[in-house]
Amino acid sequence: MKKLLFVFIVSSISSICFAQSNGNGSKMPPLDKSPMDMSYFPVDYPVLRIQDKATEPLVCRVIYSRPQKNNRTVFGELVEYNKVWRLGANEATEIEFFRDVKIDGKKVPKGKYTIYAIPTPNDWTIIINKETDIWGAFHYDEKKDLLRVKLPVKKSSEPLEPFCIAFEKANGGANMNIGWDTDLVSLPISTK
Repeated sequence: MKKLLFVFIVSSISSICFAQSNGNGSKMPPLDKSPMDMSYFPVDYPVLRIQDKATEPLVCRVIYSRPQKNNRTVFGELVEYNKVWRLGANEATEIEFFRDVKIDGKKVPKGKYTIYAIPTPNDWTIIINKETDIWGAFHYDEKKDLLRVKLPVKKSSEPLEPFCIAFEKANGGANMNIGWDTDLVSLPISTK
């Protein structure tokens, strides 16, 4: 009886998930043009944890959407200079710290935050904001800022097609590297 119930549940879920249409026209959504992604520090933490090779505790995780350049001028047009940007596409980018850290010498308590940027041709202001679960930057509230850090823009010789956030280990913590098109910025995060 349990086997029959299990087979029924699995086949019901399969028919729902894999059906092209259910008769009233609804379908499973296509892949988003700016797919959601996740970066961890330490890098590859989930894989290392599964393999029992994680030697350091999880420090932070960033969840963001990855828009594509698609032959567009990114900075100054698609992403306007001197305006708050969600740091990606769709929902505003979220960063979660699993322990207290320091950014620009200021303590950032363990917790979840939204991270925004204000890009200019020469520098970006990175904003850590206490409000979460925000779509875009339409309801950004400066009063909820925890901190702001101005970072210099470095130029890449090869443009990055997708927007990207990746961590690299650094002395005393990590650098959160952010890049798109030819703009690169690096946010130092101290774990000491």
